[in-house]
Amino acid sequence: MADKVLIIGSGLGGLECGYILAKNGFDVTVLEQSSQCGGCMQSFFRKGQEFDSGFHYVGGLDEGQSLYPFFKYFGLLDLPWHRMDPDCFDEVSFAGGQSGIVESFPLACGYDRFAESLSGFFPDEKADLKAYSAFLKKLGDNTFKSANSFGPDDLFGVSAYDFICKSFRNPLLRKVISGTSIKMELDAETLPLYVFAQINNSFIQSSWRLRGCGSLITDKLVKAIREMGGKVLCNAKVIGIGGENGSAEFLKVSFGGDPVCEETLKADWVISDIHPESTMELLGGDLRVRKIYRERIYGLKNTFGIFTVNVSLKKGRIPYLNRNIYIHKADADLWHPETSHTESVMVSFYVPEERYDGVISDRGLNIPATHLDILSPMSWDDVSDWGNCPEGHRGEEYENIKKKKALECIDLASERLPGLKDAIEDYWTSSPLTYKSRTGSPSGSAYGIRKDWHNPMMTLLSSRTPVSNLLLTGQSLNLHGLLGVSMTSVITCREILKKF
Repeated sequence: MADKVLIIGSGLGGLECGYILAKNGFDVTVLEQSSQCGGCMQSFFRKGQEFDSGFHYVGGLDEGQSLYPFFKYFGLLDLPWHRMDPDCFDEVSFAGGQSGIVESFPLACGYDRFAESLSGFFPDEKADLKAYSAFLKKLGDNTFKSANSFGPDDLFGVSAYDFICKSFRNPLLRKVISGTSIKMELDAETLPLYVFAQINNSFIQSSWRLRGCGSLITDKLVKAIREMGGKVLCNAKVIGIGGENGSAEFLKVSFGGDPVCEETLKADWVISDIHPESTMELLGGDLRVRKIYRERIYGLKNTFGIFTVNVSLKKGRIPYLNRNIYIHKADADLWHPETSHTESVMVSFYVPEERYDGVISDRGLNIPATHLDILSPMSWDDVSDWGNCPEGHRGEEYENIKKKKALECIDLASERLPGLKDAIEDYWTSSPLTYKSRTGSPSGSAYGIRKDWHNPMMTLLSSRTPVSNLLLTGQSLNLHGLLGVSMTSVITCREILKKF
């Protein structure tokens, strides 16, 4: 009889682990507490338009690139991927300077093209840009060769901020290179070079949107797991992990419904795709891990949250742009973000769904945009007073905070897109509180546990835990994003597969 594997959480990491193990003959059950799978990959509808909770674009999907082998294995390459403009997949803009003119800089795909494009704006930095591109290429070529001396262990112990400062003399170029900051938490004191470089590298390799939302990814994984004989159960909240002799033998699960019922599910292996802190809170019986381990988990800091404005546009008012636009106030310090004020936003367009003929151009579809997202960093402290209030019952003051933040985001985005305000049909907002309710991430953290280059051994978690058959997976372990989570899911499953 196949070993039973219970997986807590149906985020990307949990579903990928479920896929790997089901494909290898294990009896897999994925347990999701909410009514929809996907974690931060969930999507939702507002007035007939579908919006993403956290997914916006991916990098490295061409053959030979970072994400390609993972998505090929998981059968995700045949989704309706749409290549973003290779001459400008990301645009970094600065608004509100002395001249009052918005300065914009295109980031191009391909190592040589990336360096050449920015060299047109910074000719004196051409050699440094080529050196930076060569560094990223070397990192990308060695992503999976952990035994190599250029491996991730070295770069996890190096400051990303110091590296950028040493690599580029021009302060403006430093800001441009760092300008796609909302893909991660730029923290000058803690961010390891590995995180900064690995994430930026994958998007420079190639960048892609979905013609649709991120739920297409999770829906396909769910379907595949079920076709291989596994189970994916929604409205199934794990309320305890129990067992004896240091082994997780069962999960206590509360199944939603009328009436709510509780069941005990036996397991040979348990994988937790929820935050490590939340995992510790589930341990019961004699599964009392050593105090030093618990204190380590509870002592780790989380990255900041994200505020999102989901915008529905009036028809024909704003053209679709096949790029993301990052807009910063001219005096914003990207490496010391002040999240209580809106100094930076990211504007991400959804690929229009209307029918079109001919070849899609790299720059766009030459048709109007229908909806877009505006994202900005937001501190948990701004909304923590309502942390224990259920969604929809947080009161007028909370709604006013969100409205103020939304208008700040729209104002800043309008510096680069001057027709935006008049083009808005309607908008909806979400805060770190919303993110916490959808993903269970403490403090509504967007990128999980904050990694610290000063002490990588403390902030980088192993998939193994003191409980012999309880494993961790997800963005808090190694690297966040689709690439990081996919890498981690393989590492987690190896702990089971190598024993067979």
